Amino acid sequence: MAAFFPVRQTLSAVRSMATSAAGRRNIKNPVVAIAGVTGAVGQEFLSCLEARKFPVSNLKLLASSRSVGKKYSFRGKEYVVEEMTEKSFDGVDIALFSAGGAQSKKYAPAAVKSGCVVVDNSSAFRMDPTVPLVVPEINPQATFKHQGIIANPNCSTIIMAVAVYPLHKAGTVQRLVIATYQAASGAGAVAMEELKTQAREWLENKPLTQSVFGRQYIFNLFSHNSKIDVATGYNEEETKLLKETHKIFETKDIKITGTCVRVPVLRAHCEAINIQLKNALSEKQVRDILAKAPGVTVLDDRANNKHPEPILASGKDNVLVGRIRQDWSQPAGHGYDIFVSGDQLLKGAALNAVQIAELLVAK
Repeated sequence: MAAFFPVRQTLSAVRSMATSAAGRRNIKNPVVAIAGVTGAVGQEFLSCLEARKFPVSNLKLLASSRSVGKKYSFRGKEYVVEEMTEKSFDGVDIALFSAGGAQSKKYAPAAVKSGCVVVDNSSAFRMDPTVPLVVPEINPQATFKHQGIIANPNCSTIIMAVAVYPLHKAGTVQRLVIATYQAASGAGAVAMEELKTQAREWLENKPLTQSVFGRQYIFNLFSHNSKIDVATGYNEEETKLLKETHKIFETKDIKITGTCVRVPVLRAHCEAINIQLKNALSEKQVRDILAKAPGVTVLDDRANNKHPEPILASGKDNVLVGRIRQDWSQPAGHGYDIFVSGDQLLKGAALNAVQIAELLVAK
C-alpha cells in the first residue's frame, strides 16, 4: 500500500528535485496521466485532450483498484486503466488530477517528486500560497510560478470570474453579490445518474432513490450540499467564491457574498451576479468589454427573452453572459447585474485544466 506523506512536508522536500527533473524534460509532446479517469471530470479530460488536439506522446489512465482493467479509446487507440500508486508517475510529464482531495494530497507529491507537473482539480492545494490558482483567461502568468502543482479553481468561481474579471480590469470591482444555481455534475457522475433515475422513478410513480443527496432532487432545489459553518452560516462553496476570487484577482479589496444552491440540472451552472464598480462604466462599455472578453459569449436578446440557460451552455467551452443591465439601486454606471451560465464539466473543470496544460506545453 502506498505510504502517506504530510502534504506540506512532502511538497517542501520534493520541489527542488522536481524542478530539476522537469527541467531535463521536453514537454512539447508530453506523456500525460489522467488521475481519476473514470469520473465525470476524468472523462471530460479525455474528450478535451482529443478535441483540442493536445500533443500527447503517450497516455496513462489511472484510477482506484476497482476500475483496473477498464478500457477507454483515445485517438483510435485503446488504453487500459491502471491502479494509481506512487510509482504511476514515473516518466509522466503532466498529470491531470480529478480523483478527490484525499487522493490528490496522497499522490500529487509523489507525482511532483517524479518530475511531473500536476494540474489538480480538487480543493486540496488551492489556498496554498506556493501553489498557483489559475484561470488562463485571467492570470496565465501565474502558471509559470508553479513548484510542481497548479490548482484548478472551483467550478462556480471559474464561471463567475471569466465574466467578471474583464469588468474588474476596466472599472475595478468593489463588491460582488452572487447567487449560484449549480448542476448535478458538480457532485460527480453519481449525482447526475441519480437525477436521471429520479426522473424515471417520478414518471413511473415509484419511490425516489435518494442515495446521493438524501432527498428528492427532481423538481426541487436546495441549499448547496457542502458543509455549513455553524458560526457564520456560510457553506464551503460560498467560502470558496470569496477566497479563490481574492487569490485569482490578486486583491482582497473586493467584498464578496454568495448563496449557493443545488438545482436539478445535469451539467451547467448558472449564476446571478450583482457587480459594484469603483469607476463608472456605461452600459455600452460593459457590453463591448464582454463581447471582446476571452472565454465569453454574450447572449442577451431582451426582445425575445433569449439569455443564458444551462441547456444552451452544456457542451460549450465559453461562459454565456446575458441579462446585462444597470443596477437601479446604485449610482449610474457603478452597478450592473448579469446572469451567466457555464458548463461545469468543461470550463468549470476539465477544459480549464487542459488550457493550463496547453500553457505549459507552449512555454
